[in-house]
Amino acid sequence: MKRAICAGGVAGLLLFAPSVFAAEAGNELVMASGLWVFIAIAIGCGLGIGIAAHGTGMGMGNAINGALQGTARNPEAGGKIMTTMIIGLALIESLCIYALVICFILVFKIPDLSKLFEAILKSVGA
Repeated sequence: MKRAICAGGVAGLLLFAPSVFAAEAGNELVMASGLWVFIAIAIGCGLGIGIAAHGTGMGMGNAINGALQGTARNPEAGGKIMTTMIIGLALIESLCIYALVICFILVFKIPDLSKLFEAILKSVGA
C-alpha cells in the first residue's frame, strides 16, 4: 500500500511538473503554486531541526549513561572514560550542527515573497 501511494505521488509530480516549468514567468497561478515550495521548506526546516535535536539528545543521554556506569564499575578508568565521552559528545553534537547548517541553507533559498503575494492578490482581484 505504501509503495502504491509513493508511486502515485511520484507519477503525479512527473505528470504536473512539465506544465509548471513550461508556463510563462508572469503567470500568477504558477507563482502562487511556487508558494507551496517555500512553505514546505519552512516546515521541513522546523521538523528537521526538531528531529535532529531529539536524536542527538537521546544519543548524548545514552553516552553519558554508559560513561557513568563504566566509571561506577571501575573508578580508576574514569579519566579515560571521561575523555572518550567528551570526544563522542562533540561528534554527536556536530550532527545537530550539520542539520542546522542545512536548514539555514534551505531557509536562505526562500526569496522575497512580496512579488508573489502581489501576484496572488492580483489574481484574486483584491
